[in-house]
Amino acid sequence: MLNPVAMAIVAATFPEPAERARAIGVFGSVSGLSLALGPVLGGALVDGFGWRSVFWVNVPIVAAAIAGAALFVPESRAARARRFDPVGQVLVVLLLGGAVGAIIESDALGWTSPVVLGLLAVAAVGALGLLRYEPRRADPLLELRLFRSVPFSSAILTAVWALCGFNAFLFLTTQYLQDVRGMPALTAGLCLLPVGALVVVLSPFTGRMVGARGPRLPLAVAGTALALGGGASFWLGPDTPLPGVLAVYVLFGVFLATINPPITNTAVSGMPRSMAGVAASLSSAGRQIGTTLGVAIAGTIVGSVPASDGAAFTRAERGVWGLVLALGIGVLALGLLSTGRWASSTAARAAALFEEVERPPRSARRPTAAPHD
Repeated sequence: MLNPVAMAIVAATFPEPAERARAIGVFGSVSGLSLALGPVLGGALVDGFGWRSVFWVNVPIVAAAIAGAALFVPESRAARARRFDPVGQVLVVLLLGGAVGAIIESDALGWTSPVVLGLLAVAAVGALGLLRYEPRRADPLLELRLFRSVPFSSAILTAVWALCGFNAFLFLTTQYLQDVRGMPALTAGLCLLPVGALVVVLSPFTGRMVGARGPRLPLAVAGTALALGGGASFWLGPDTPLPGVLAVYVLFGVFLATINPPITNTAVSGMPRSMAGVAASLSSAGRQIGTTLGVAIAGTIVGSVPASDGAAFTRAERGVWGLVLALGIGVLALGLLSTGRWASSTAARAAALFEEVERPPRSARRPTAAPHD
């Protein structure tokens, strides 16, 4: 629940596109700082106090976040409250749960097993149900009309592909550094510092670039960096010199630093203010879906190959790096497709569909003065 709300707050607080892009850049920089500090502090906690300490440290952080939200975060809402959609939520759970479950179980059971086929059928039921049920609701959970905007649809798909690729990288890198190369948790965390440091440095710059020149160049850089990172990872082995490993990680740092600001900015581009929070939240949900799929797919591809067998594990990883390479090319293609004049015109037409939502309810409008007798 936290990630979509965070992006919705940014979108609602900064309605002007250039200012919003800069704010998203700062948000990405702070996220990069957490990415840089998380593996290092997590490694120190695990080595010093055991793995349970990673969860206990969340308690004071959450307490501070609750206090900060109560004091500083302004409330924002549409002119008309949207109704709860429990059927839509169940259908989304069926779709995502069935798809992810099928991917995870396919390695052990095979794609033709009854369990996997059953999970795919559940996912199909969820998808068909959403397509039939949601358009009939006045306030659907999944606002399908938003997808008539090419920039919005591309932003959601980019978010899924981008975070799928990055989290596949992160999932395998942890095993590669600790199990294949034999590093302790703290040292493995330090090896990921280049990724987080680049996000801290480049994300604000990316946000300013999106605000001044649009999202095309950052999306092109992000897609290229992800593709190059996937391609370069083919040559990582158990004995690859550490400077070469860190050079590959730099590519993933450039990718992560340049992908988040244009995704959110593109998703809300041209949307009326009442839909900006929904659009930003869906783009964030796309990131979470990509994260889940990245871990599930990477785990399925490497399968039962133990990371302790370094040579076999790095060979099995190449299937994942091929996927990451393809996802990077896809991000690049979507970035070019979603930033042209035709794409902007579809966003304008989609925004026009929500003009009624922008109007306040009749009871809130100023009454017309009665004529004199």
